[in-house]
Amino acid sequence: MEKKTLVLGASLKPSRYSNIAIKRLVSYGHPVAAVGLRRGEVAGVAITNEMEPFQDVDTVTLYLNPQRQQEYYDYILSLQPDRVIFNPGTENPELYTLLRENNIEIEVACTLVMLSTNQY
Repeated sequence: MEKKTLVLGASLKPSRYSNIAIKRLVSYGHPVAAVGLRRGEVAGVAITNEMEPFQDVDTVTLYLNPQRQQEYYDYILSLQPDRVIFNPGTENPELYTLLRENNIEIEVACTLVMLSTNQY
C-alpha cells in the first residue's frame, strides 16, 4: 500500500504554493490528500475542509503559518506520519518539540525544491 502526502493548508488558488505542490506531487505519482479552508479539487485531488482521519499518511507538508498550525497539532499526531515538512514561512519550534517527542521526523525545507531535486 502506497503511503500518501497530506497537504495541510491546501488552496484552490493556482498561485499558491500549496496548490502548486499538489499538482507537482500528483505529476510525480505521489498519492495526495489535502485539507484547506475551502472544499474543492486540484489536479484530481479533493480538498476537504475537515480533519479527515486519512490512513497511511507518510508525510504532512505544511502550508500554514505557526499560529494557524496550533489547532492542527492533535490532528497531525493522530495521523502518525513518518515526517512533517515545514515549508518556508511555516517554521514552528513548538511543533518541532511535539513531533520529536512522538518520534516524527522534521524537515525544514521546500516540498517543491525537494521534488525537483529528487530528495522527496
